[in-house]
Amino acid sequence: MSDVATRPLFDLALEVGPPFDLRHPDGTGRYVFHVTGGTFRGDRLEGRVLPVSGDWVRVERGHARIDVRLLMETGDGALIYMTYRGINTIGPEHRAKMAAGEALDPASYYFRTAPMFETADPRYDWLNRVVAVGLGDRTPTEVRYAVHELL
Repeated sequence: MSDVATRPLFDLALEVGPPFDLRHPDGTGRYVFHVTGGTFRGDRLEGRVLPVSGDWVRVERGHARIDVRLLMETGDGALIYMTYRGINTIGPEHRAKMAAGEALDPASYYFRTAPMFETADPRYDWLNRVVAVGLGDRTPTEVRYAVHELL
């Protein structure tokens, strides 16, 4: 039970609007981001992220807990609801770099998620029984993930 096997599911790129900032003066609290769109692409599914999606980020000391809900539409018209929670260590110094338009070194922070899926479309019913892991990357304009199915 010590080996964990995965298979690539898709790459996900999210476009996010500016945050609604509900943080306390000490920097802890919540950001809420409107996910305005995006794309996903993999061997078994591809499509777009609909703009009814969002990211609720709880900032703690030294890390943030993310809670994301996405509505995805495949290229052949199936709707998939994807939710994930996770942790990132993107801090004030990272946010300052992004605000200045600078790229972040992904090795300078931790960003992992645990996606789950729901769909009523029989072509993608297999997703209802998938547990996945997402490896995140943040740019000044996008949030990107490499999403892998746990086998």
